[in-house]
Amino acid sequence: MHLQNFSRIGIKINENSRYIECKCDKIESKIIELDFPSVGATENIILASILGNHEIIINNAAKEPEIVDLANFLNKMGAKIYGAGNNVIKIIGVEKLKDVSYKIMPDRIEAGTLLIAGAITGGMLKLNNAIPEHISPLLNKLSEAGCQIKTANNTISLISNKRLNAVDIKTMPYPGFPTDLQPQFSTLMTLSKGTSIVTENIFENRFKFMQEIQKMGAKSTIHGKTMVIKGVRKLHGADVESTDLRGGASLVLAGLAAKGTTTIGKLEYLLRGYENLDKKLNDLGANISRYEDGK
Repeated sequence: MHLQNFSRIGIKINENSRYIECKCDKIESKIIELDFPSVGATENIILASILGNHEIIINNAAKEPEIVDLANFLNKMGAKIYGAGNNVIKIIGVEKLKDVSYKIMPDRIEAGTLLIAGAITGGMLKLNNAIPEHISPLLNKLSEAGCQIKTANNTISLISNKRLNAVDIKTMPYPGFPTDLQPQFSTLMTLSKGTSIVTENIFENRFKFMQEIQKMGAKSTIHGKTMVIKGVRKLHGADVESTDLRGGASLVLAGLAAKGTTTIGKLEYLLRGYENLDKKLNDLGANISRYEDGK
């Protein structure tokens, strides 16, 4: 999808080697119709077309908050991007950008992961510098499962003091339930009371992490893009390996709730998307030790 749309705006692409080579003398004015509202494709089209003398319109653009934040940042630098956060975005090329200072939005996926950590351990948690509207589908599902959720300004509070109920989720583009929180929430459901049905509509192979959590006692079956989870009363520690970024986060959550010690391999996946997650969880009462390079 990325390369196809690069070609549409005049970028010449060579894939005949181990590298992807992109060359362009001039970006062409085009109307781009995305087959799917991809976050990465939307961002890449914006970035490829902010400089020059042209007009690009993206139809069926992604609406995620990260798109809005990127557009706000680039517009502060002098770009002309209109409609970010809607399904139609217009970019008018400019001659140059200027240096700026910019405060990046809070990470909504990290916020959601920490909330699920509180839920899976039966804890109490208050998040500051979080935007509740960005993760409202998660907050709704946590409430449905039995957590107590309160929001005020840019804070979110969670109390989880009982075994949670099973709930179903379906991942969808924003403002639906985010695929980047599906593994973490699915892990929470492995300890729920009842049966959950998880439907993954965004990414293929997003359920790979569950094979590792099954080593810890989880019960689930996978049928294509649907996973059925039968809640158990407890998980036990095991040696497991991350399969991807969010799958790695789900293993940390499972380890927090499991009886005994859990050792997680292939930590590089997790470190790619979370800053000092072990320290933040330890500050909340976890007991996590990080070992890298044989240390």
